[in-house]
Amino acid sequence: MVVPANKASWEDLEAVLGSARCHGAPCYCQRFKISYNDWSLTDDQERAFMLRAQTDCGNPESNTTSGLVAYLDQEPVGWCAVEPRTAYKKLRSSPVPWSGRDEDKNDNSVMAISCFIVRKGYRRRKITYALAKASISFARKRRAHAIEGYPMRTVPGKDIPWGELHVGSRNAFIAAGFREVSAPTKRRVVMRIDFK
Repeated sequence: MVVPANKASWEDLEAVLGSARCHGAPCYCQRFKISYNDWSLTDDQERAFMLRAQTDCGNPESNTTSGLVAYLDQEPVGWCAVEPRTAYKKLRSSPVPWSGRDEDKNDNSVMAISCFIVRKGYRRRKITYALAKASISFARKRRAHAIEGYPMRTVPGKDIPWGELHVGSRNAFIAAGFREVSAPTKRRVVMRIDFK
């Protein structure tokens, strides 16, 4: 089962994200939101507070949230950050989303998947696949014109460190129905679904 984060409790989201590390520190999905200069000025508690406000956890009637929470047998096991692309300030300066494409960086109608987290002990169970698929209806319900992600290409038999695979795998996006629209680097692709 996958639900919008506002329909999950903060304790459930904390169970997924609390032990997750992004480049050595708890990120709480702020990596693409906080500038490089401001990152060192925030601590773990501040980033957790930001995410809690962004998700509006525990408020099922809310019209705003910043992602999805996956459950397996009632246990919170996964997270997917998905919001309008404009919510991720650092995407604006990253070449991955824009290379070889003519996109309006200010288009609020395009949603972006920036991150997946799956708890230790639950990985390799297709949780990311379920989250990628659920992101499509999540974006449609929010009247997005498109949704896209920036996953890594994976090679059978070759492991990718988990910290790098937080953007998801190309295969998970393909299985959900996304199509590849560009390949800005040897390891990264842009996957997208247009709703128009």
